[in-house]
Amino acid sequence: MNAKVLASSLAFLLFTSFKPVNTNFGENTPAFAPTYVAPVYTALPLGEIKPKGWLHNQLQIMRNGTTGHLDEVYPKIKNDNGWLGGKGDAWEETPYWLDGAVPLAYLLEDKTLQTKVLRYINWTLENQRPSGYFGPITKEEREKGVKVTVENCSQGEDWWPKMVMLKVMRQYYTATQDPRVIPFFTKYFDYQLKTLKQCPIGKWTDWAESRGTDNVMLVQWLYGITKDQSLLELANLIDSQSFTWSTWLGNRDWVIGAATQQNDAHWMRRHGVNVAMAIKAPAINYQRTQDKEYLSALDTGFKDLMTLHGLPMGIFSSDEDLHGNDPTQGTELCTIVEAMYSLEEIIGITGDLRYADALERMTFNALPTQTTDDYNAKQYFQIANQVQVKRGVFNFSLPFEREMNNVYGMRSGYTCCLANMHQGWTKFTQHLWYGTPEQGVIAMAYSPNQLTTKVGKSNTEVTINEITNYPFEDQVNFEIFTKNEVSFPLQLRVPAWCQAPVLKINGQTVEVQPDKNIITLDRTWKNKDKVTLQLPMEVSTSNWGRNSRTIERGPLVYALKLEEKWEKGIDQKEGAYWNVFPKSAWNYGLLQTIVKEPVKNLQVKNVKPVTDKFVWNLANAPIQITAIAKKIPDWKIVNDVAPQPVTDRTGIYRGRVTPTVEKITLVPYGCTKVRIVAFPVVPN
Repeated sequence: MNAKVLASSLAFLLFTSFKPVNTNFGENTPAFAPTYVAPVYTALPLGEIKPKGWLHNQLQIMRNGTTGHLDEVYPKIKNDNGWLGGKGDAWEETPYWLDGAVPLAYLLEDKTLQTKVLRYINWTLENQRPSGYFGPITKEEREKGVKVTVENCSQGEDWWPKMVMLKVMRQYYTATQDPRVIPFFTKYFDYQLKTLKQCPIGKWTDWAESRGTDNVMLVQWLYGITKDQSLLELANLIDSQSFTWSTWLGNRDWVIGAATQQNDAHWMRRHGVNVAMAIKAPAINYQRTQDKEYLSALDTGFKDLMTLHGLPMGIFSSDEDLHGNDPTQGTELCTIVEAMYSLEEIIGITGDLRYADALERMTFNALPTQTTDDYNAKQYFQIANQVQVKRGVFNFSLPFEREMNNVYGMRSGYTCCLANMHQGWTKFTQHLWYGTPEQGVIAMAYSPNQLTTKVGKSNTEVTINEITNYPFEDQVNFEIFTKNEVSFPLQLRVPAWCQAPVLKINGQTVEVQPDKNIITLDRTWKNKDKVTLQLPMEVSTSNWGRNSRTIERGPLVYALKLEEKWEKGIDQKEGAYWNVFPKSAWNYGLLQTIVKEPVKNLQVKNVKPVTDKFVWNLANAPIQITAIAKKIPDWKIVNDVAPQPVTDRTGIYRGRVTPTVEKITLVPYGCTKVRIVAFPVVPN
């Protein structure tokens, strides 16, 4: 891919500097930092943000589907669960599920679901060992009747699943302030500090070593509460025993190697889910050390990652390894939800709004397409140019002999995604707003919701109703309710793609001059004050792998609308699944005139209202874009995928093209299951 073209057309993802950074972190620094960098923006307690409108319906679907009932329909979690004291699942899948089910229970104020998840939380809290160790009963404990202690830490089990359960506990604490939680964390981290030299992070599995950043993140979260200096020492120790992601992200060699090597050597460094978790590592390390070279590593690493492996829907290839930017490569669902969470953490720590643009693109495009309407089946790998969904090998670096990685099924492919997919929409909802250092709030990502929080020096409670059908419309309305007048700064993010935002307060247009893409309204607010933010969306095209072009408008990318034919199958090991085939031709190239003058040659039409019952599918697609195209007869399916036609350096396909110009219809990518989104360009 031409990096210069990509950087200019996708400023929200690919950043301006393009130079390696000094990655000799901490050579002249003490063993641990004496100070701590407070996050620029503070995550609000779970429950202060309530979903509304189409987002509320999405979470209700999850509650009625697998998020609310995985323990009833999935035997691995259902049967004799280790996180309830049994002999069943004692590793990652139960905590993965809880990492989405716990926030869902409190976002929806669902008492039934809260009671369900509390069984696991209570068992974990109540069965922490006197040493501080926690988790399912180990083999040694069960067979010999002894507890895991500091002295016999080797009789414990893998550190990795505990990192996920700690994330669950943090969310639970912000929702409830349960007084048991902080002592639980404190005892466990004291246990880790005393045992990690004897039982290091990578003792049991490479997964813990590759994902140690999540452990560091949670240690530093507790430090932000207790200010116990030993926690920074522990964070430094864990980081020293984990994969050196910050160095790799800041160093070109790693991402280039990941793009060129697809063998089994060092594959954990290329594993897409590991990378998705790791992109927050430089921000986490900066938070502990104040070393700004970490922020440079983050900038360089994320930009390089999206340049060499990025796909139009805002995520990088991950099938399971990083696998280049060809639109026929796959992306694992776990990669998407973990990358979203990493971006949410990065935004809070750094305050860098470029990552909020990346978060919205990923959420509104890549996430919704990979699950069924009822949230009961998922795709292990999605493909950008996905002209069919079926059993097959495809171009994946993890093909499986059973050929089940591309179909929609509850248990198809690896079931890690069945357990982990639940954190995507729930944590996105939690991070629509952040607190600011000036005791105000910032609307970071846009979707319908209601915020109730305390603001200003007077610590006054306010409720802000955010009324919008974003990302399908360009207007966001805020209604402020307060018993007493209150002064606080209300900040509104302006996405990088928006050139001319329009702001009104109580119906009066206000001149705005965003500072670093932030509009700050610092004033005394009265009950029923109203703010309207309009973010005009203009159609454009962007350049992606193999000189393909994608049509986008606002945070959404648009794909060819193809009517779907669903076929159900049964696999002996992985159960029911669905293939999806297109009912019409897909082999179109966009006319060159669209790339030259997209606004003039693309027609945008609102065809359906976005209701509170909106579901991400073709039937509900609210917007259509009409484009002109010609068929490419020789563009055909080969080995289950549609290899991208070769273009010359001007980006034009010079092969045989039908003379007939046709109108084609595009819809939001997230509403599709089969599609073309990365189009070749053909002569007029």
